[in-house]
Amino acid sequence: MRLSLDFYQKDAITLARDLLGKYLVRNIDGEEVIAKMVETEAYVGPEDKACHAYQNKRTKRTEAMFKRGGYTYVYLIYGMYNCFNVVADPKEKPEAVLIRAVEPIKGLEIVKQNRSIKSKRKQDLTNGPGKLCQALDIDKSLNDYDLTNGNNLYIKDSKRRNKGNYDIISDRRINIDYAEEYRDKPWRFYIKGNNFVSKR
Repeated sequence: MRLSLDFYQKDAITLARDLLGKYLVRNIDGEEVIAKMVETEAYVGPEDKACHAYQNKRTKRTEAMFKRGGYTYVYLIYGMYNCFNVVADPKEKPEAVLIRAVEPIKGLEIVKQNRSIKSKRKQDLTNGPGKLCQALDIDKSLNDYDLTNGNNLYIKDSKRRNKGNYDIISDRRINIDYAEEYRDKPWRFYIKGNNFVSKR
């Protein structure tokens, strides 16, 4: 079942935890790719110095973060890697959750074709934010996309998901040394023991 609008109307820290174990669905040319979200990071603007919307910075790039929860925020880093975020909270409160790693559930051959890597390790296909975007063909054309209504990209619950089946670990976020006192906030969450987590 697709997640409803109500699911996203919460702060980014809560949403980051709640997204773990949910299924990210991507339709590519009529083919469905499904991946379980196993690692997330919360960005809590405007007070979070690691957040693109720190101090309510509103630009063309960050505009999607000011939408109500349930929209996407996709941006480019290093001029080559896309990063996929899920907007949290009500409208005008810029918070988002970066999806750092996913575990392919369906459409593995499409994932392999999109990544085209030498490594034979399955986890190397999607164990990082740039990798998963490449694997699921997520780019800036899917920025500001409504996950609650669109069919090209959305999130659904898993019937098999049971919080009792795994533990959630909280840790420091990655590659945000510039964020001063917010650098050490334990706002990265991942499923303990999952091989697709980018960094344990």
